Amino acid sequence: MSANATNGASGNGTTKAGEQRCPSTRYWYVFMLSSLITFAVGLTLIVAWKIVKWCWKTYIQDARKLRPNAPAAEETGAESVGWMTEAKDWAGELLSGQRKLGRLLNSAVLILSVASVVLYLVDTERFKCVETIGPWKENVLQQIDFAFNMFFLIHFIIRFVAAADKLVFWMDLFSLVDFATIPPAFVAIYLDRNWLGLRFTRTLRIIAFTDVLQHLKFLKTSTSIRLCHLICSLVALWIMGSGFVHLLENSGDPFLAFRNAVRLSFWDCMYFTMVTMATVGYGDIYCVTTLGKLFIVFFILGALAMFANFIPEIADIIGERSPYRGSYKKQHGKKHIVLCGHITTESVSNFISDFLHKEREDVDVDIVILNSHEPDLELQGLVKRYFTQVEFFLGTIMNTSDLARVKMSEADACLILANKYCSDPDAEDAANIMRVISIKNYCVRMKVVVQLLQYHSKAYLLNIPNWDWLHGDDAVCLAELKLGFMAQSCLAPGFSTFMANLFTMRSYKVNSKTPKWQSDYLRGSGMEMYSTCLSPTFEGLTFAEAARICMEDLNLFLIAIEVRREDATDKYIAINPGSSIAIRINTQGFFIAQSAEEVKVASHYCKSCQNKGRKKPCPCLMRCLKMKLDPCICASTNGNNKLEPHSLGLTSEDLSDSESLYDTTGMFHWCAEQPFRSCVIDRKSNLQNHVVVCLFADGHSPLIGLQNFVMPLRASNFSYGELKHIVFISDAEYLHREWKAICNFPLISLLFGSPLNRINLRAVNIDQCDACVILSARKSYTEDSALADKEVILCSLNIKAMKFGSSMPKMNNLPSAITNASKTVTNGSDIFLITEIGNDQNVQFLDQDDEDIPDAQLYMTQPFACGTVFTVSVLDSLVSTAFFSDNSLAIIRTLITGGFTPELEYRQAEGLTIDHGESSPEILINRLRCRITQFSLGSGLFHAFSDGQTFGELFLFALESHGILCLGLYRLQKEGSNRRRFVITNPPKNFLLAKDDKFYCLCPGNPGNKLQNSLNREAAGKPLVTIE
Repeated sequence: MSANATNGASGNGTTKAGEQRCPSTRYWYVFMLSSLITFAVGLTLIVAWKIVKWCWKTYIQDARKLRPNAPAAEETGAESVGWMTEAKDWAGELLSGQRKLGRLLNSAVLILSVASVVLYLVDTERFKCVETIGPWKENVLQQIDFAFNMFFLIHFIIRFVAAADKLVFWMDLFSLVDFATIPPAFVAIYLDRNWLGLRFTRTLRIIAFTDVLQHLKFLKTSTSIRLCHLICSLVALWIMGSGFVHLLENSGDPFLAFRNAVRLSFWDCMYFTMVTMATVGYGDIYCVTTLGKLFIVFFILGALAMFANFIPEIADIIGERSPYRGSYKKQHGKKHIVLCGHITTESVSNFISDFLHKEREDVDVDIVILNSHEPDLELQGLVKRYFTQVEFFLGTIMNTSDLARVKMSEADACLILANKYCSDPDAEDAANIMRVISIKNYCVRMKVVVQLLQYHSKAYLLNIPNWDWLHGDDAVCLAELKLGFMAQSCLAPGFSTFMANLFTMRSYKVNSKTPKWQSDYLRGSGMEMYSTCLSPTFEGLTFAEAARICMEDLNLFLIAIEVRREDATDKYIAINPGSSIAIRINTQGFFIAQSAEEVKVASHYCKSCQNKGRKKPCPCLMRCLKMKLDPCICASTNGNNKLEPHSLGLTSEDLSDSESLYDTTGMFHWCAEQPFRSCVIDRKSNLQNHVVVCLFADGHSPLIGLQNFVMPLRASNFSYGELKHIVFISDAEYLHREWKAICNFPLISLLFGSPLNRINLRAVNIDQCDACVILSARKSYTEDSALADKEVILCSLNIKAMKFGSSMPKMNNLPSAITNASKTVTNGSDIFLITEIGNDQNVQFLDQDDEDIPDAQLYMTQPFACGTVFTVSVLDSLVSTAFFSDNSLAIIRTLITGGFTPELEYRQAEGLTIDHGESSPEILINRLRCRITQFSLGSGLFHAFSDGQTFGELFLFALESHGILCLGLYRLQKEGSNRRRFVITNPPKNFLLAKDDKFYCLCPGNPGNKLQNSLNREAAGKPLVTIE
């Protein structure tokens, strides 16, 4: 101790009335006993409860052995979540960083802990003694500290309720801090004393500062998380050591009647502990008491090691057992899914944000992640943020013991994610298929949803005996859907964005500064597809009548219904079936809406009492549900919900096209196998209104499955005259490898060469095409992800910079066929381009003159809103869609792929090409399915519509007059310097139309009728699709 240190902290000390004074008799042991007794009693009760619970469980097991035929308690009990589970969930939500209230509570605990330590530091300066006497009512700081302890007590109770293992919680570090600080606060009131004691242990709460910052999303990188954790741990260690030194030195040794107590300020103690940890040891301050010396001996052993090494490494050495080696503890009555495959911070974050989106209805499902590698710090922070519903376990899906640890047999589904950016897609698909085999071997009835990269990989799933498409198993093929999206955008520009917004969960948020066009777009991007059981009021109505009622009375958009066949053994989804199908009772309807809550009104709608907006059924509707009939509707279903040719009075001549041949399923146009070289075009083509595909590939590039792009453009619900010629510009060797899968589709041409060469682009008359698609089959091996899309970006910019017609410079050395450009398009920027990018951030390089905010999310950028860019990352949400609604995914696949039948999957599994089918009515009836079309206002069937009319009027006119279902608008952006069209999904019925609007619609397929002839005439004279 320093030479000027003063003794005598144990004297009586004379002070004014009402002020604190040092006592002659100390009751420090009472304060200590209050903490120890509280801890011991609670520990005893918890252990006793566990013993009683074990005994009861043993008794039940013995009773079952004596009575093996007696029903189990789980079987006789109700499958409902008990009040204890509900209380635990409620407490967990309060503590979870997933919700705003949880983030506020955790932040408040940290702030009040720091404030409590500050009060402790103030008291160390105010009082000369560790223990003082004085009226509690007059000590304001002590009252404030007591209020803090009351808050900590409430927080302790909430944590206790939310804890899965009460014994582990009781021994937790933060629980020990509460034991050391909360009980003495009550003793202080009873004794009218103030004991500084162990109040400094609240400093340990600083360690949670890192978690709070992660919950608030201030810390996102592993480097910042590690640095913050290291600093907080060192600060906590420093203050804790200083607090113990201050307590022991200022109190003195109790076995010496506190005669050797030394007056030492807290700041001197902090100086002393820092010098000790740094191994400097000046010797100007040192411990005098025996207990102080004993503490320093142990403190040096730990503090020196922590000071010299990083805390995470020390923690790994001390605790060799990984915290993720445990087992999932399934709560009775609660569901869970298992997530495996390609587990990264990005993939899990995208999945969780969609799966646990607030607009999904009552998502009370736990997500159990199983991965072979421990999570990095970023992923750990993500799991902690959603700890009430997300758990991470270390293991592999190929190990049965690991499957048992995550309760795979009790899970509702297993979802397998794929690495979209891998260098070998076939190997990635093979790994995921092996995971499916392992899961099916372990649990035959387990529902599995797997992501696959390549279309041909789906065929291998059919080789798994327990794989069953009809009972929930599904494969989300990214290549199939990606190319299908882009193909449909060639028919209806912007449709890829329209559909992507439908199955991705997004929230609609705008402010007063948001431009009008962006506000309209964002409202549509918040639309999703939901389903509900239709009210008995709809029984007997046709689909068109039901869709009209939903739009007029309920402000809902009905897109499809579920139809059961006569034998009730099968069902299918009918998208805009028109008047051919009548709605039965308990029919499932599919809607486009903002949330699941909105579509509930369709199940409670009652015509007789005008129940249009109730969220609960009215009394008369309840009576109808019990009787299974509706007095409001007199029409019957006529007992025929199956679409048959004879029921429509159609023959083979009505259903066939004199110019066309069809495949065996009747789903696609077919032609005899074309020799590869016969489809190669020269540089003097006269193509018009065609589709150009610029494909970057070489002979070693993995196949992307070009048939997935061709099939939607060769769907049989188009007449032969409506088919667009498709021209591929790519490497000859690569196209030859893809040729076997597309050689039986008509109107396909090839041009060998680089898409970056303008001579090749002019040779295919790119200025006269309806759409140009830019793809890449090459996998980038560069470490810089921004360079992964360099070729497609350069190709897009190259096409936009091209000049045609009168604006093109004179080049006498070029062939006349190349310089003779169309007069309609003068600049390459007028050509509708659809560019595929692998890295979402690279969208900023496609349009140099856009007004997007830097680092904006993909869906908020102008190229995506206009439908001119597509990335495979938007398909991540389909895994969640497949889990929540198999039918919604079936609708999306039907609209995108042009037709999906089990026969096509079987032929793919056999490695066969499509064959020519017979033109029988049973086969050609497939031509009657609806199709995606884009119309313009003020022309053709809708020449009477112009400015000032509403979308609701357009919807009703199209539905009642032509059976067309309007989906959304493709509107010209008139704000700012960029005049592009953008997508508006499902606008409200009072939304005003503009004369230059285009709109998406689902047209019923019925060859030979007036509507079909009108569509054919419009398609034949259709102008070039341009971005104005």
